[in-house]
Amino acid sequence: MKFDTKIAVVVREDLQTWQKLNITAFTVSGIAGTVDGIIGEPYEDGSGNQYLPMFRQPVLVFHASAEQMQTVYKRALSRQVQFSIFTEDLFQTNNDDDNRAMVRARQQEELVVVGMALWAEKKSVDKVLSGLKLHA
Repeated sequence: MKFDTKIAVVVREDLQTWQKLNITAFTVSGIAGTVDGIIGEPYEDGSGNQYLPMFRQPVLVFHASAEQMQTVYKRALSRQVQFSIFTEDLFQTNNDDDNRAMVRARQQEELVVVGMALWAEKKSVDKVLSGLKLHA
């Protein structure tokens, strides 16, 4: 199945594995919670056990240096691509209210973005992510 849109996550490559996984989980939740029709139907196994639904399309995870991360962030803003961010400050918090307060406390140029998830038309996402490689 081909999709006109793309879901992508970008994580800063110098982070610990648990941090990258945490960023991925948190940032894609923003897409799941706001984009209509992005979530498929619930799953059910042959025994009748039911499971929560998931995205209808693949999620690609990329890695970036700190410099590339800032470039991707600026490109996404300039192209008006929908995205969620995870800043370095959020590793110090443990709830959503504090997370939002930490982001709100900084001006755009002061944010140290360590991860983000994007959803948009495939061409737009590809342009924002130009030069990045898939996370291995």
